[in-house]
Amino acid sequence: MTPYLMSAQETAELLNMSVTWVYRDAARCGLTPYKLGEGRNAKIQFKRSEVLKWLEQRRIS
Repeated sequence: MTPYLMSAQETAELLNMSVTWVYRDAARCGLTPYKLGEGRNAKIQFKRSEVLKWLEQRRIS
């Protein structure tokens, strides 16, 4: 069973991008992050299905 949410690290690995890019530019490029927690302990996660859909939309035909 694949996980529903992915960490920034897992998202970066799936997209073959840096973790810095995920934190800094992913939301600007259309990926929707989800913030879980408060303050310094907050984690940014992404829905796996949304990341795959976003990736599919960027296919060059």
